[in-house]
Amino acid sequence: MRLLTLFAIAALAGPAAADDAAVKIDKDRASVIVPTPSGGVEVSRIQDPDHEVTGEWARTSRPCPEFCIQPMSPAPGVSTIGELELLDALEDPEVVVIDSRTPDWYLGGTIPGAVNVPYTEAVDRLGEIGCEIDFDGWDCSSASRVALFCNGLWCGQSPTAIRRMIEAGFPAENISYYRGGMQSWRVLGLTVTEPGGS
Repeated sequence: MRLLTLFAIAALAGPAAADDAAVKIDKDRASVIVPTPSGGVEVSRIQDPDHEVTGEWARTSRPCPEFCIQPMSPAPGVSTIGELELLDALEDPEVVVIDSRTPDWYLGGTIPGAVNVPYTEAVDRLGEIGCEIDFDGWDCSSASRVALFCNGLWCGQSPTAIRRMIEAGFPAENISYYRGGMQSWRVLGLTVTEPGGS
């Protein structure tokens, strides 16, 4: 009973009690502050130990094709990362974290600090991540480091964007792929923000 009371207090206390959180990100961090255009957003895990993912994110099976399980790496030279590495990327001002989902998915909630570049627009928007248009296409010799994600292990939007970016000249070694995407992010109870919100 005492443990349940502690969990309830932690859940009600919110961000002010982040150091005392029972459900941490890792053993040393209860939360991470992610810079966004509207100010810093605290990313933490839901403190309710009875919380369950429901709805779209709890679905285990989708028809393949189109929703086939994605490979661990979408292309040679691309690094596949997990949540801790993505949080590091979100804190790093030199890395652009890209939500490559279509706007309808993005508007339903995203990872704080991510910018929406739908997979269908990835090549056309390479200029936003350090590439310059030239006579032969794109010069990406000064490309930013990027991390892309979509809906999860079964979502092909970010792998498609990654392959198209590489074909257009973006260096594979500058790309990280968060394969778990929104489904894994939500399963871990990490903060999700509405686009344009804080």
